[in-house]
Amino acid sequence: MRWIRRNLVVIAGLLTLAYMILPNLVVMAFSFNKPKGRFNYSWQEFSLDAWKDPCGVADMCESLSLSLQLAAWATVGAVVLGTMIAFALVRYRFRARGAINSLIFLPMAMPEVVMAASLLTLFLNMGIELGFWTVLIAHIMFCLSFVVTAVKARVMSMDPRLEEAARDLYAGPTQTFLRVTLPIAAPGIAAGALLAFALSFDDFIITNFNAGSTVTFPMFVWGSAQRGTPVQINVIGTAMFVLAVLVVVAGQIITNRRKKTATA
Repeated sequence: MRWIRRNLVVIAGLLTLAYMILPNLVVMAFSFNKPKGRFNYSWQEFSLDAWKDPCGVADMCESLSLSLQLAAWATVGAVVLGTMIAFALVRYRFRARGAINSLIFLPMAMPEVVMAASLLTLFLNMGIELGFWTVLIAHIMFCLSFVVTAVKARVMSMDPRLEEAARDLYAGPTQTFLRVTLPIAAPGIAAGALLAFALSFDDFIITNFNAGSTVTFPMFVWGSAQRGTPVQINVIGTAMFVLAVLVVVAGQIITNRRKKTATA
């Protein structure tokens, strides 16, 4: 009992982590399942057929490519706008600053179905044809809040004396920003970018309302679940999960190395 009390937080953390990762492990296991029939919810036998032909299902890779493009452009747009907004909210004093600070969190707090219906109404009233661009605008809008929150937290923790020291050493505003401010804010910007990419790639509700005839990967998965679930969906899910883990691990390794270098 003493050992349990001493390690209770660690045990709770590991159990929570296992609870979160378990569905991904199930998807990973079923990506090696031998296809049989329309629905592949029961284990048949180990097979690499789906991995050998991940695009064997019609239109799946096209929808995946579209989702990756949307996520990439939404990340770029949200990071550029979100970074500027975060710096403006932290570094400058202006009218309605408090109101803007509160409104930034509105997309995070609002139910997605409400936001989706509101955006659809806006696009229809403006006569904008639903498709790639309406989905991109919607994704940038709801990703913006997460980027602002991540970058703002990083900017608030920055030491302004470092920028003052750069200016004292005759660095211009551009040099100070590129060589001092931006590298310090980079972890927050990277975190916001990863969040934006994941949220955009994963989104279904807002996309479904505003996509028109455009079919993204989450919409393809939802449509496939009505007719049958091909094993290739598990393959794509496993590949995305492994890629995300590798990115996080690589970032952690780079951060640890930088800390060791700085300490040395």
